[in-house]
Amino acid sequence: MKRRKNLAAGLLACLALIGSPAGLADLYLDVGMTSESAAAARIELDTRPELDFLPAALSLRLATGLLLLQGREGNHNAAWLATPALRWTFGEQRGVFVEGGIGVALFLESRHESRELGSAFQFQDRLALGGPLGPGEVALSLTHYSNGGIRSPNQGFEVLALGYRLPL
Repeated sequence: MKRRKNLAAGLLACLALIGSPAGLADLYLDVGMTSESAAAARIELDTRPELDFLPAALSLRLATGLLLLQGREGNHNAAWLATPALRWTFGEQRGVFVEGGIGVALFLESRHESRELGSAFQFQDRLALGGPLGPGEVALSLTHYSNGGIRSPNQGFEVLALGYRLPL
């Protein structure tokens, strides 16, 4: 029950991004597969605060949302995510970009498929490559989830996904 309350708190944090000082958040959706061959989907809201001290090509993105994992025999899992990421954009402001971030995830269950995660709390390391497509952006991302060795066992997993970010 406590984990469900934490997941609800994460949803409220998502909604708080919409009213952030940086303006409306962008909607990000992706689908992919885990290293366990399970389907994965992520829905996030993210915002880009204006930081004048960063070079024009470098920006910070703050994201929060949900990761949904399909499991065999009804053993599905979900996590609330919070991820800051740095993005380097090549060329123009809406050009090809690389993005990397280290965030946190709070899972409902500390097991996914054959992997024992050790704890519901996991770190989230994400790398992405993308570019503009229509009014938004498309990105290919690789995300690793692991508890960083803070608790045994630490059998993390990866998600390879294709996503689309739509400005709101």
